[in-house]
Amino acid sequence: MKKSAIPPKIASSTADDYSGLVGDIENLLDAARRSTVRAVNALMTATYWQIGRRIVEFEQSGKKRADYGKRLLEKLSADLSSRFGRGFGLVQINTMRQFFITYPAILQSAIEESQTSPQPPDIGALATHFSLAWTHYTRLLRLTNPLAREFYEIEALRGGWSVRQLERQIASQFYERTALSKNKTAMLTQVGKGNDAVSANEEIRDPLVLEFLGLKDEYSETDLEAALIEHLEGFLMDMGGAFAFVGRQKRLRIDNEWFRVDLLFFHRRLRSLVVIDLKTGPLKHSDIGQMHLYLNYARANWCEADENPPIGLILCTEKGESLARYALEGLPNPTLIREYRTVLPDEKRLAAEIDIARRKLNDHF
Repeated sequence: MKKSAIPPKIASSTADDYSGLVGDIENLLDAARRSTVRAVNALMTATYWQIGRRIVEFEQSGKKRADYGKRLLEKLSADLSSRFGRGFGLVQINTMRQFFITYPAILQSAIEESQTSPQPPDIGALATHFSLAWTHYTRLLRLTNPLAREFYEIEALRGGWSVRQLERQIASQFYERTALSKNKTAMLTQVGKGNDAVSANEEIRDPLVLEFLGLKDEYSETDLEAALIEHLEGFLMDMGGAFAFVGRQKRLRIDNEWFRVDLLFFHRRLRSLVVIDLKTGPLKHSDIGQMHLYLNYARANWCEADENPPIGLILCTEKGESLARYALEGLPNPTLIREYRTVLPDEKRLAAEIDIARRKLNDHF
């Protein structure tokens, strides 16, 4: 009879320990695989940066070569593709070139770090300067604003964002909204929690950046409404992308008095009507009472049987946090207040404010 590899007494007494051993080894192997992937990604990114550097240096070494322009990249793309296959199309080659142009200081930093030779460092030394994957950098290169690019690069690294998460944050104008937010530290903290849970407070952005409306210093609520309708697609995207337009100036009659709702939308993920009231000034407590009236009417007369209760959204230029908290507390109807900006302030000042908020956040943790 074949003997057991583990004596019965040992097997019974150490079964739990053995399971723990297998689990520990599994964790070690998973960590090693992840480290290997990160190392390979960093080496690839450094290699692409070096390719971009060689292209730029070749172009700058003489006027004749500089005159090649696009023809040089086309020829290089064809030659590399014939030798190495996919991954060296004209777009990819141009991206590598742009990668070096956008991050030229990497080389000097690597040389200063080595402090051993004025010669350019090897790929391994360069790789330590690229903390994100190549796909992250290709998305960042599409940003024309260097301040926004730096912001998303830092936040992607700090939050461990995937490329998909980076894309989602760029699409949501996270940089602009953080810059305009009164509590930048809270914005930087909240984004790390993810957006998997669907709630009205997370789905509707705050603040809204409506610079595309082109409104001047003075405008009426009618002007604001007309501009939003004219630029409806941009407004919907700034709001969050899951909105469907239902109508404007929706009339409702209560007793013998007529009222009008400025804008009416439907949110597909929340499955709720969204009643929007536009204000060209700061929030007033009477605005919330009026919205409460609209929502009660909408729930009784406009909602379908399979829909969730309607949501109120008041857009104003400024909201007092205490006024909003006390006025909304205890209300049965979900009501949100969002500030909007039609003009962005000076970007360098906003970037400095974000940097201060980020340092406070780092000091806290």
